[in-house]
Amino acid sequence: MPEHVPTLQLIGVAVLAVAAVVWAVVLLRLLGRTGLQAPTRRTTALLPALPRQPRVGPPLESVELTPAEQDAFAGLIRQLADG
Repeated sequence: MPEHVPTLQLIGVAVLAVAAVVWAVVLLRLLGRTGLQAPTRRTTALLPALPRQPRVGPPLESVELTPAEQDAFAGLIRQLADG
């Protein structure tokens, strides 16, 4: 036992260590009892408290490019790809 450490401080450390071990054992038993040991990914279950959001938005728009615009766009993509 170290000489410079008060006895109450050593007792406090021991009590905290025992409490941590007891907490871990109780937590593991509770997880084992409820079957929460390995969380599974549920893709079908949504959050029931939130209302379902409609997938409504503006209609998609598209514009036909001229051949010159297509060439310019392809050149821009090549420049960006090269760094």
